[in-house]
Amino acid sequence: METIPLGAARSVLFLCGYLFYLWTGSTAQDPRTEQQERSCVPVRFHEDSNVCACNGSYCDIVGVVPRPDRAHLLVYTSSQAGDRLLHHQIPLLPGPPTNSTKDVIFSFNPTTRYQRIKGFGGAVTDSVAINIKSLSPSAQKNLLRAYFAPEGIEYNIIRVPIASSDFSTRAYTYDDVPGDLQLKHFSLAMEDVKYKIPVLQEIANMASRPLSLFASPWTAPPWMKTNNNFTGNATIRGRPGGAYYKSWANYFVKFLDEYEKRNVSFWAVTVQNEPTNAPFVSFQSTGFTPELERDFIVTDLGPALQARRGGRVKIMAIDDNRLLLPMWPEVILSNRKAEQYVDGFALHWYLDDFVPASLTLNTTHHLYPNIFLLATEACVSSFPGERPVQLGNWERGERYSHNIIQDFSYWVTGWTDWNLALDMKGGPNWAQNFVDSPIIVDASKDTFYKQPMFYHLAHFSKFIPEGSRRVDLRSSSDSVLQVLAFVRSDDLAVIVILNRSSDPVSFTLYDPEVGHARLTAASHSIQTLLWEHKNAWE
Repeated sequence: METIPLGAARSVLFLCGYLFYLWTGSTAQDPRTEQQERSCVPVRFHEDSNVCACNGSYCDIVGVVPRPDRAHLLVYTSSQAGDRLLHHQIPLLPGPPTNSTKDVIFSFNPTTRYQRIKGFGGAVTDSVAINIKSLSPSAQKNLLRAYFAPEGIEYNIIRVPIASSDFSTRAYTYDDVPGDLQLKHFSLAMEDVKYKIPVLQEIANMASRPLSLFASPWTAPPWMKTNNNFTGNATIRGRPGGAYYKSWANYFVKFLDEYEKRNVSFWAVTVQNEPTNAPFVSFQSTGFTPELERDFIVTDLGPALQARRGGRVKIMAIDDNRLLLPMWPEVILSNRKAEQYVDGFALHWYLDDFVPASLTLNTTHHLYPNIFLLATEACVSSFPGERPVQLGNWERGERYSHNIIQDFSYWVTGWTDWNLALDMKGGPNWAQNFVDSPIIVDASKDTFYKQPMFYHLAHFSKFIPEGSRRVDLRSSSDSVLQVLAFVRSDDLAVIVILNRSSDPVSFTLYDPEVGHARLTAASHSIQTLLWEHKNAWE
């Protein structure tokens, strides 16, 4: 009998799975009980790993995470080889590990605790909402369930642009009538009413965890700016405390009020998206120096939000690359009044490799321990020469996980991706500033593809709910593995382990209260381990 080559066998499996995905006519049963029937339908394009294809009839799910049996580890694994959140249990053996292996030993130490976790999420831009609405109603629901539902990866943070961004089909603001300082002509746009708000309302109806929305402006109305343009190197006219800055602060308030009328409430705002980018980008921008941002917060934005009905919305300063730390916070908080308004520092990832996290994040936390750090934007292929969409690129997922582990190791409390879903080009984007996304939509096929980035994010967002605490994890020796440890309020311990190397790596986990287990991190893989640690939360 002839044997089938391994490569051919895999191709047959992929084809069978894809045909099943295309032709299945009924949704699966209760996702809590039929996880095996809701596994990934792998489709491999020309990259180094597969995507998982979804449509209105079928989409893989994580399912509700079962509580591990006592003295067992629950292990979830995704890998370049094709695993997507596959899980199994293994026993924790009593007592400490022996010295019979040369494995690195990771010792769980929940008595040393660090920051509380805010959570994980992504942005609902115009482009995201347009892409979601381009799908059939059932496919739309499956896409949003993948991110927010109990059987999905349970995001709890959403970023929303105030008016247009580069990920819009046009440039606009909510008051493009020159000289309207009283904002009498302020009005939400079609993009809000037809796209973003309906998507946000649907998310709220299905989300398993309380949602925290924050809003960010890209540009003030051109007539408020020194160059009378959506783009270019310009600031708000006049000085903080003046008529234009007062009007701009009231613009925030009107935005929040109009969304609240539609049952969409915000936890926070950032002062300005990438305030240092104005001279360098082709899309909407408004420039701020740290001094201007400080004075605007103190004299205009802070008082306006504090006076707004319904309580004060939190303010995050910076919303730009972390290499601005600690200089930007030092300038802002040089005014003692700013401390009563500034709750957090919002950070983007694009230039992280230029300055060590120990000099930026760590220094800032120790200078201002009561002000939280939140990662508010990240995306791949934002630099010249990178291809916007690479379906199945595993390395891009590893970049996400590496950055999350580094950020959380240095006091960051939450991590927000950029666009939740883009089209096959990485848009739409009126400025032609196309990038990649964890979910890519092919409206022509009523299909969306869940990329490796999606599953890397899932290994954190699904298992580390808001309120969890990062704790110490001691390593017996240096290792190529990157790790984080947490405790949850339900007395579950969580460890995330990233192996970016091309070789499998064996390691031993040791919890002095429960026991130890020997495991292997496959090459180019990410694992999440959960187990019950009695009184971990105390």
